[in-house]
Amino acid sequence: MSKKTNAETSAPLKTGYNPDILSCLANLSNDEVFTPPEVANAMLDLLPQKIFSDPNAKFLDPACKSGVFLREIAKRLIAGLADKIPNLQKRVDHIFKEQLYAIAITELTSLLARRSVYCSKDAGGKYSVAHFKNREGNIFYKPTKHLWINGKCLECGASQSEYGDEERQGLESHAYQFIHNAIPGEIENMKFDVIIGNPPYQMSDGGGTGSSAMPIYQYFVNEAKKLKPRYLVMIIPARWYSGGKGLDDFRKEMLNDKRLRKLVDYFDSEDCFPGIDLSGGVCYFLWNRDKSGECEITSILNKTTTTINRPLLEDNADSFIRFNEGISIFRKIHNTAFRSFESIVSARKPFGDIKKSKEGKIKVYAYPNNFSISENEIKQGKELISKYKVMVAKAYGERGSFPYLVIGKPFIGEPESCCTETYLSIGSFDSISEAENVIIYMKTRFFRFFVLFKKNTQNAPKGVYQFVPLQDFSKPWTDEELYKKYNLSPEEISFIESMIRPME
Repeated sequence: MSKKTNAETSAPLKTGYNPDILSCLANLSNDEVFTPPEVANAMLDLLPQKIFSDPNAKFLDPACKSGVFLREIAKRLIAGLADKIPNLQKRVDHIFKEQLYAIAITELTSLLARRSVYCSKDAGGKYSVAHFKNREGNIFYKPTKHLWINGKCLECGASQSEYGDEERQGLESHAYQFIHNAIPGEIENMKFDVIIGNPPYQMSDGGGTGSSAMPIYQYFVNEAKKLKPRYLVMIIPARWYSGGKGLDDFRKEMLNDKRLRKLVDYFDSEDCFPGIDLSGGVCYFLWNRDKSGECEITSILNKTTTTINRPLLEDNADSFIRFNEGISIFRKIHNTAFRSFESIVSARKPFGDIKKSKEGKIKVYAYPNNFSISENEIKQGKELISKYKVMVAKAYGERGSFPYLVIGKPFIGEPESCCTETYLSIGSFDSISEAENVIIYMKTRFFRFFVLFKKNTQNAPKGVYQFVPLQDFSKPWTDEELYKKYNLSPEEISFIESMIRPME
């Protein structure tokens, strides 16, 4: 599109480094992550490549930041349309004016995207590679306001206390056009063949101590589907696999949508976005409006890539199994005779709201320090107080490479004890030996491997134990006994042990 300089055409110096500027911008924030060019191209590779030879195909990036998607699409179209539009300038004008469109997320990113795509922040200026009659070209941005109802934005759920106009004078409102019914009139009624992008991930919701955040990427996916493109490709955090805060309906819809034809899953977000740590990993997908069936799932895990075709939901599972190598293990164990360990795990706050007050005879396990209270102050779970039980932290996080521990170390809650919401309570036993056998089981790699199936973040509530098979706790269990009981192959055992490290 523009002449190469000597620096671009000559061999690189051994002592120098001349990176793509868009690669340098890729590591700025966990909320609005810039897409590296290599990731953008991997996403474009999901599409049928013949679309880049279609002069009538239209592309939209509804959450444009650096303009990387438009830029990389333009490169493919310039090559793909060479036979149909031989004159390079006419081809470039046609591509940029008739095929490529974007809605920027901020005024700054609109300027950045125009500079990246048109080689000029003024699309109508003499330095623009395409001949527009306006400064914006087809990269639109218009300041948008939240619609406040009872302290929340009706469109995106943002907190008025965090993003209210009066509180943020001179700052970005983060009222993104695409999800606030503010699609530019120039493209409002267009039919797009491809919608592709990397939407903002989250916004502060004003909860907790001010660091609480809610996801918003699901709104971009849902709005894109409403426009009924032939293809939808987006990269988003993988936390939606487990649902949770604002994501339960989105998760259900996505996992039951057979038009989701390809899914690329990174367990560690840094394998996709170097330097960006997104709890739960990241994924990108291809949604095909006109074709349905099984999904081609590519898993990037522990520096290994595997790809298989399979349903997003396995039989006997209501959530996504993200490890391709674990599917055969899951299928062996989850049959009609399966009983879940989840059935003996308490919900959050097993003994209600426990607060330190007058001392009593009931020991309370709490973080950071234990204390004691009177039994009269305990409002629920009283039937567990006199029993042996097992306690484990409701949250456990770790960073770094495999193998993982997955959960914190369980311990025995003796009779005349309870716990705060820091812990979950497991089981109700008359003998200490049964509780000890539960702990021995929980420490096996086998047990923690099945927890990892559902534990995508540091949070470990009752539901993460759903896929763990329940055992007879009149005896202790070893990994070797469990592998033999479920007839696991050497390859399956090796995978489990590559994922989970021993718990001493």
